[in-house]
Amino acid sequence: MLTVYGVELRSRLLLGTARYPSPAVLSAAVRASGAQVVTVALRRESGAERAGQSFWALIRDLGVRVLPNTAGCHTAREAVTTALMAREVFGTPWIKLEVIGEDDTLQPDVFGLVEAAATLVAQGFEVFPYTTEDLVVAERLLAAGCRVLMPWGAPIGSGRGLNNPHGLAALRAHFPEVPMIIDAGLGVPSHAARVMEMGFDAVLLNTAVAQAGDPVRMAAAFAQAVEAGQAARAAGPIEPRDLATPSTPLPGTAFRG
Repeated sequence: MLTVYGVELRSRLLLGTARYPSPAVLSAAVRASGAQVVTVALRRESGAERAGQSFWALIRDLGVRVLPNTAGCHTAREAVTTALMAREVFGTPWIKLEVIGEDDTLQPDVFGLVEAAATLVAQGFEVFPYTTEDLVVAERLLAAGCRVLMPWGAPIGSGRGLNNPHGLAALRAHFPEVPMIIDAGLGVPSHAARVMEMGFDAVLLNTAVAQAGDPVRMAAAFAQAVEAGQAARAAGPIEPRDLATPSTPLPGTAFRG
């Protein structure tokens, strides 16, 4: 079980709800993924293409927990205002906090992120900050009251996997007790399996599923990859070696099958 802010989750796969070909495909993909949490961007999903209340009804019918996010916000003040509106709409203290600092990479503005996190925690929010693998930023976010971290794997929607696996490994090792969800940049199920093998607690996906040729099949594939990676981590993988190690008996040694 994954526990975040006192809530136990069986699934370690969280799914975004944007850019699917149709509401029916979104619904089927969520069900195929087994995800218990979906993210919803208040500022984007309330547009005309989502037809307002019909979209909210679809999400409610899925029976999942909603994690609203502040996607599209570029300042701490803007993110806080969006979070307050999201809490009214969805009736949840959970918020995925995004403060974007650079438009080409959608890299977080870590200064605004820490500022907004402190403000929101003080107002009773349970914050899931979209951040980088920077250790100092992580320290500041935890000091601000965040109890979960969501470091990026690569730029949002890029499908590159992990741009800085060594930095992410260092982050994981530095805060072994903090739940961490890799958010953004994963493209194929093997990326998700690798993340789980590294000891991260969950992954959050959107584009890799929504824009796949078959989103429903891809959602199921990611669910299997997350489970496989988690199982492999629990099983205790061998350490990499520079030299070969024989897996067959040495000459003259009896073989017992």
